[in-house]
Amino acid sequence: MNFKGILLVLFGACSFGILSTFVKLAYADGYALGDVTGTQALFGAILLWSIYFIQRKTQSKDKPKPVIKTHWIKLLLAGTFTGLVSLTYYQCVKLIPASVAIILLMQFVWISVLLEFIFFRKKPNKLQVLAIVLILAGTVAASGYFQQSAESLNIVGIGYGMIAALCYAIFLMLNGNLGNEYPPLQKSALMITGACILIFIVLPPTFLVNGALGGNLLKWGMILAIFGTVIPPLCFASGIPKIGLTLSSILSSAELPVAVSMSALVLHEEVSLIRWIGVIVILSSMILPNLENLKKANSFKTK
Repeated sequence: MNFKGILLVLFGACSFGILSTFVKLAYADGYALGDVTGTQALFGAILLWSIYFIQRKTQSKDKPKPVIKTHWIKLLLAGTFTGLVSLTYYQCVKLIPASVAIILLMQFVWISVLLEFIFFRKKPNKLQVLAIVLILAGTVAASGYFQQSAESLNIVGIGYGMIAALCYAIFLMLNGNLGNEYPPLQKSALMITGACILIFIVLPPTFLVNGALGGNLLKWGMILAIFGTVIPPLCFASGIPKIGLTLSSILSSAELPVAVSMSALVLHEEVSLIRWIGVIVILSSMILPNLENLKKANSFKTK
């Protein structure tokens, strides 16, 4: 097993996990949803395109260019779902505890299974069905439904969280089926550009002209861009080919405990024992459907 690939995928997942905490801190500084999502998408696009052009300039000119079959506009449009995830998830984080928001986002796992059945007629196997049941049960425990006040678990925040999970599942489906012939950096840059355009249409970037970038918004925007739109794509693009998609999907679930831990340590949100048990149940349910594939992959390598 490639240890470097494991570390890269883990680091990418952990980078995603810390985002909700920094979003909460940016809100505490007085910044709005448009400021947070807009700066993340804008700075993320600038950084990704910069790295891509630097990489292309340093690459050997003799290296064969990939045959591009997917029009770049399709990747821009697919990237709008990343923008929708940012808008809905960060609004969810604004309305309910960050440790609960990440759990709602993790519902993309069973939503992805449902979308595969609807669009590709791919029926879930027994392990996937069991995983869905465990995710739903773990969500009830991990959200602290029986412990939270009505205000901290308001229905609007939960709705935004579920919409974010749906948009994330759609994005993953599109990402897996579109533009795989593009260099990973270029594909990521195009998608983030699409997300940026959508966010600027929905929430005009007033932070560019009202002086907000002169304060802490520049700091929060750069942090969110680096850990949300730069590090994960680079780590996944390099790590996933080394260890395979199955193990990568298992390691990516590290995002959940990292997010909950950051919420408890930095934001001082209360995370009780029963909520940690719920997190463990959700993690187990995410790993469960992949165990059979992982065993098959390992047995194949040993032959």
